[in-house]
Amino acid sequence: MNESSLPRPNNLDAFWMPFSDNRYFKANPRMIGRAEGMSYYTPEGREILDGTAGLWCCNAGHGRREIKEAIQKQAAILDYAPTFQLGHPIAFEAAARIAEMTPEGMDKVFFTNSGSESADTALKIALAYHKARGESSRVRLIGRERGYHGVGFGGMSVGGIGGNRKQFGALLPYVDHLPHTHGLKENLFAKGQPEQGAHLADALENLVALHGAETIAAVMVEPVAGSTGVLVPPKGYLQRLREICDKYGILLIFDEVITGFGRLGTNFGAERLGVVPDIMTMAKGLTNAAVPMGAVAVKNGVFDAIVNGAPAGIELFHGYTYSGHPLAAAAAIATLELHRAEDLPGRARALEPYWQEAAHSLRAAPHVVDIRDCGLIAGIELVSRPGAAGARAMEVFRRCFDDGVLIRVTGDIIALSPPLICEKPHVDRIMGTIDKAIRAAA
Repeated sequence: MNESSLPRPNNLDAFWMPFSDNRYFKANPRMIGRAEGMSYYTPEGREILDGTAGLWCCNAGHGRREIKEAIQKQAAILDYAPTFQLGHPIAFEAAARIAEMTPEGMDKVFFTNSGSESADTALKIALAYHKARGESSRVRLIGRERGYHGVGFGGMSVGGIGGNRKQFGALLPYVDHLPHTHGLKENLFAKGQPEQGAHLADALENLVALHGAETIAAVMVEPVAGSTGVLVPPKGYLQRLREICDKYGILLIFDEVITGFGRLGTNFGAERLGVVPDIMTMAKGLTNAAVPMGAVAVKNGVFDAIVNGAPAGIELFHGYTYSGHPLAAAAAIATLELHRAEDLPGRARALEPYWQEAAHSLRAAPHVVDIRDCGLIAGIELVSRPGAAGARAMEVFRRCFDDGVLIRVTGDIIALSPPLICEKPHVDRIMGTIDKAIRAAA
């Protein structure tokens, strides 16, 4: 064997890391070697308590034997099969399991491989729906400031995080945005849904007046915005969006990639927040992140308009090589069985009051300007250092990791979302470590 082809241990050069400060990391690497239960472990064996369920996705905890064995078994039976004009049984079973959990009347499931693909798929389905109904003028897509819908061109265009957009030009045409719901003084340090701000949904009426209802295809929002720093919808806000969408024949899309599969103490955020969308995206917790998989669920009427109303042949010219991948489908079935058998939503509901009080106990820490929570999610917002936005929270992130707790930061906001198997001692350790790190970074 040529020496140049030998493995090169600890070579960090080749991997261009996503959403990372590559230069800093490769000079100061923090590595994860394995995971089990509530914790990661470094290659040296040091425990890192997971306060973020990976990236909002390992809801059942790490290293679950049931999921691992399902993947291994499926790999020995059928490693891959296409789903273009063909099928394999396990994909249909996985779709049926999802349909049992979605809101009533949302029984059709389209498989993707990630939340980003789910977002773009949902937007394309919305456009196809209106075209199938003879309303081809409905091409405009409405998102929300500070919304995150992945990194595909559709989701990024409808999304409203400036840092994710500024390198890539104009993106899709015919897109507009609602204002975000964050920052009202009356809502600072709110526990659960804040009281003020339902009126912000009325901005959709302004966009209808500006563009014409006949041009608007869909509105996409997260029930609780996660990646932008945990923005919890004010009471009545989503209900008002639903009313306006119904009034003008606009489809309402919920991005449930983070809020799905127990994170808010219910199967989906739609259930917790009392609003049923027309289209719902999901990923992350669907397979406990063991194999990449996403999905889009739609109301039966949306499916019927596109599929049953089409001429013979392909009804929707969209899909992915790995849609319904056998290993991912096996992981999804095993994950959803754990979800049911262990009542992960119920565990989240039971822990939520303790989680809420623990998160809000950090109000006394220096530079904390707001704390928000819903289900087993919390956001802790810090004052930015002058001329160095994000630096304070990043220092807290690094200190927490070095002290044995994984958190996530976005700007100067600490975002928390532990696995749903979390217990009170884990909560105490997470919040205590954060409190110490905030004080050290003051």
